[in-house]
Amino acid sequence: MTRPTTIAGLRASGYTVLPVKEEVRRNLIGKLERKEQLFKGIIGYEKTVIPALVNAILARHDILLLGLRGQAKSRIVRLLPTLLDEYVPIVRGCEINDNPYRPVCKRCTDLVRQHGDEVEIEWIHRDARFAEKLATPDVTIADLIGDIDPIKAATQRLHYSHEGAIHFGIIPRTNRGIFAINELPDLQPRIQVGLFNIMEEKDIQIRGFNIRIPLDVMIVFTANPEDYTNRGNLITPLKDRIDSQILTHYPRTLEDAIAITAQEAWIHRNGRRIVIPHYFREIVECIAFEARKSEFVDQKSGVSARLTISAMENLVSNAERRAILLKDDAIVPRICDLAHVLPGLTGKIELVFEGEQEGSVKVSKALIGKAVREVFRKYFPDPLERRQKGPGGEQRPLPQDSEYAAIIQWFESGNRVEVSDDSPLEEYFRELNRVKGLKDLTQRHLNIPEASRAELASAMEFVLDGLHQSSRIAKEEVDRTTAYKDLVQSIFAGRGRTLDEES
Repeated sequence: MTRPTTIAGLRASGYTVLPVKEEVRRNLIGKLERKEQLFKGIIGYEKTVIPALVNAILARHDILLLGLRGQAKSRIVRLLPTLLDEYVPIVRGCEINDNPYRPVCKRCTDLVRQHGDEVEIEWIHRDARFAEKLATPDVTIADLIGDIDPIKAATQRLHYSHEGAIHFGIIPRTNRGIFAINELPDLQPRIQVGLFNIMEEKDIQIRGFNIRIPLDVMIVFTANPEDYTNRGNLITPLKDRIDSQILTHYPRTLEDAIAITAQEAWIHRNGRRIVIPHYFREIVECIAFEARKSEFVDQKSGVSARLTISAMENLVSNAERRAILLKDDAIVPRICDLAHVLPGLTGKIELVFEGEQEGSVKVSKALIGKAVREVFRKYFPDPLERRQKGPGGEQRPLPQDSEYAAIIQWFESGNRVEVSDDSPLEEYFRELNRVKGLKDLTQRHLNIPEASRAELASAMEFVLDGLHQSSRIAKEEVDRTTAYKDLVQSIFAGRGRTLDEES
């Protein structure tokens, strides 16, 4: 379709220019009527954040997305331009995307005054109508709104008070579009004050000149809660001018968390088949869930979804490294690979004083252990609930006593197994299969055929680690070797070593 190239042609076509908030509202209504997906890739907000966001857009509001790190605030902001028209007309060459019917800048008003409807127009894509700025302490009013450009004034021989000497900032340059400020509290209070006019009167003033330029812009902010950081605060007069404040949150179900990580993590590696048992995905997500309620983790800072994404990528990478070295066709994670997700955890959790005393590595290992234990109980009977009362009140064994009896007795007899993340599959499976009853128990609860040897071996180690995390057997990690052994003997051996060291 041929688009008009002048204001006259635009008028003849019957084109109507809408205010940006009305344009976004109209396109949102169209998507709702057609039952289209509104925000692609946003998971877990279907009944909370997205309805609130839809309501704010329908109400033609400026918006503040308030939430902890890693809650998809920036992702949502960057999806808002999909609600803009694909192309809109502006006066050709205009710095602030002037409406051809009602230009506001000095240059365009002069053009229309001189040439009328013969003024040329151009069509800009929706991507050119979106801008965002990360709020940092060094951001100035000139960056956001504008300033007098002495070079421009000298080149064009203009007086400094002339409107043509203005260099527009990023907000005017987003006129008739969507402008976003990320991490708003980091903006200095005096700069936040400079946004008052834009939020309320919808105009800008530059350098105190008696020049007011009305803007048509939708403004979206993101911020962490005020009590999160001492770097700055969101001043209350600005907060009062923001129409809708929408609270974001972390995934509330394990399924949503798994879906987010599956969408974001880079796990598809070249040339080899990837096999990630579902319980591994659950373990990775449970690490974050455990961290979000841990007494050692600073809950005000939050635990980003990026933690689980990095953890999953590290887990797959260690399995990939093994597959490359051993020339395996498939990449299958093992429980002993979980030790290699630590680099993805330690830098992403902020600890309280007690956590700092323990150390980030120790806290992270404890979170992994708790995650393994929680997921283990989903698939297997809880090894800690060993007794229940009979009809007459007598204690009798629970079924899981017999479930784990053979395995625990095998370790109590002085046996132990040693596995490593770089062991060849057959050696790894053979070592685990030495444990009496382990393979049968694993297949009974996880239904893994013996033909899937790599998955079965990994699941067998999952059982041993689950028993360790439930305090039924002991575990010892030295370098890259993990040993499972009897708990009682390990306790006495540990005491003996401590006494030897003290003497």
